[in-house]
Amino acid sequence: MSKFTQIKICGLNDSAGVDAAARAGATHIGLNLYAKSPRYVPLEQAAALRMRTPEQVKVVLLLVNAEPDFTAKAMEIVKPDVLQFHGDETPEWLRIQKDATSVEIWKALGIKDAETLRQSARFVGAVDLLLFDAPAQALPGGTGMRFDWSLLADHRHELPWALAGGLTSSNVAEALRQTRAPMVDTSSGVESAPGIKDMDKIAQFCKAVHDYDNS
Repeated sequence: MSKFTQIKICGLNDSAGVDAAARAGATHIGLNLYAKSPRYVPLEQAAALRMRTPEQVKVVLLLVNAEPDFTAKAMEIVKPDVLQFHGDETPEWLRIQKDATSVEIWKALGIKDAETLRQSARFVGAVDLLLFDAPAQALPGGTGMRFDWSLLADHRHELPWALAGGLTSSNVAEALRQTRAPMVDTSSGVESAPGIKDMDKIAQFCKAVHDYDNS
């Protein structure tokens, strides 16, 4: 049975990007509610993009150190399939969120070294999936930077996980060969400029993943 890699195209902010991701075979799209990001979308716009997304594609809302009231409001207005937390959220706080909602809870973690990877075990029971990303810089994600994939080679994963950080159509197959990631996540890797998605790059990224799966 062939391996099927899930694909998340994150930081979408218009209908053309949503359509392109769905057409190319993405399994998830990400909508960024972090106001400091060039990929930020207001709640009403996020709700409209959610409505446009085909049923077979899951919608992920990205939040960074969001207040509980805002998180609840975002859930009510957008009605996502997944909440992805990309800030300093603790396992204890995430466990409360997980108990309070029926959607999936994801946590992005910046991987600096083997120790930060080992520490990811503290999120067991608090989240449904860990997103391993490059360490945060000026922004918590979407920096186009990658981390050392070899850190994942012999890691024993205790939670479902996904790979992010500097992934493009030209390196995603190698990333998959090294890590055997069940899901890959890209944002800046399919852009022509920060926050500006390139429809051809979205198609090329998804094709590269599908070609890897079929090889």
